[in-house]
Amino acid sequence: MDAVPDRKLFLGGRLKRLRRELSLTQTAMAADLGVSPSYLNHIERNQRPVSAQLLLRLAAAYDVDLRTLGQTGGPASEAELAEAFADPIFQGLAVPRHEIIQLAEDQPAAADALLRLYRAFADRRTRDRAETDALGGQGEDSPADWVREYVQARRNHFPELDALGEALSDALEAETPGEAFETRARARLLSRHGLTVRTLPAEVMVEWTRRYDPHRKRLLLSETLGASSRAFAVAWQLALTEHGAELTALADAASPPDETTRRLVRISLTNTLAAAILMPYAAFQRAAEETAYDMARLQARFGVGFEQAAHRLTTLSRPTARGVPFFLMRVDQAGNISKRFASGAFPFSRFGGACPRWRLHSAFRTPGKIVTQIIETPDGSRWFTLARTVDRQGHDAFTEGHDLAIGLGCELKHAHRLIHARGLDLRAPEVTPIGPACRLCHRHPCAERAAPPVDRPLAVDDWAKSVSPWPFAGRTD
Repeated sequence: MDAVPDRKLFLGGRLKRLRRELSLTQTAMAADLGVSPSYLNHIERNQRPVSAQLLLRLAAAYDVDLRTLGQTGGPASEAELAEAFADPIFQGLAVPRHEIIQLAEDQPAAADALLRLYRAFADRRTRDRAETDALGGQGEDSPADWVREYVQARRNHFPELDALGEALSDALEAETPGEAFETRARARLLSRHGLTVRTLPAEVMVEWTRRYDPHRKRLLLSETLGASSRAFAVAWQLALTEHGAELTALADAASPPDETTRRLVRISLTNTLAAAILMPYAAFQRAAEETAYDMARLQARFGVGFEQAAHRLTTLSRPTARGVPFFLMRVDQAGNISKRFASGAFPFSRFGGACPRWRLHSAFRTPGKIVTQIIETPDGSRWFTLARTVDRQGHDAFTEGHDLAIGLGCELKHAHRLIHARGLDLRAPEVTPIGPACRLCHRHPCAERAAPPVDRPLAVDDWAKSVSPWPFAGRTD
């Protein structure tokens, strides 16, 4: 174990958050740690530092990875709060960064409440603008958005589903050892549930890539699915067939606002369980570490596609076997974002698109090849990222179109663990400054800027032309 630093550790906010996550009173936690309730109260209020002895007791009592106590932010992270406070509605307040950090760390519930209120306000503002434009007032609070927020609130980590996936994967291997996953899964569906799997021509399936016929107990797959997509479809059906009750209970426990959202939550959870069956947590995390997160080797070892492996990497948050905390984003060539997940911090706007200076967008110029980049966000944080195009599901077997791009990244301090970062100078790297959505970004000049910041007036000059298409007043270079 690393030596405890000489500086005093004030971790009151994070200790309080851990206690609440464990549903413990101060009295109960104090008894578990062998201290008095008043002493624990002083620690939570940052009136006393946390001792090394108490940290060791904490790790022993609750199986806590001590590294997690050093992570800043809670459900509402510093980056998310900073983005919310950048909104013009807060103009003139100039909330300093240290106050934002203190709010996120010491008052996580209040920070989360503030962020929820801001999101509700932003959604209402969006709907009002949509109604004004006669677009029906759909807004942004769709079932898909609700599910995305729910998954992100869990940091895309569902330990109960990981456990079910590992158990089912072990059972498949024991029943038909040495066979390919799809063969083993099909055999179990047939022998245990009387369910057959058939592959049909695209002309018969029409727009469907996967469809279950409950009357004849048949899973119908389109011939347009490639091997990895077909295996995932079979794993998905196996997950729902064997653990439908558990998936329904988890979906209900999420308290979705309506039936459509509840069904979408269950589909999302079934996706997670299917991935856990295909890529069991312990085996996948161990392989990721052994191969230095080599995407090609992970794909080959588990018989999955690039997107499937990348998505699984964002779920490796088991306290006793953590992986590199990745974030993931998926976009199409028009810039529409259809996936956004993170197991740790997330550097990009939650209320807009990705910065055009990020090579996620330029990946379309080199289809099927991984491009890497080190980026820096306005707060000075640096991130190692890689991006690659993938095929849309149902097109991978018969077309050459690479119409989606996957962006995967982590904080630069983790990059030395990745094979894709080898050969780069991580001590003095070439860095590309990026920002959030253009309307929230104050970086200047920027030739890729699509719009000026909403809280900065334009600096229009009849006689001059700026590098940026949108020069604005009051900039801070």
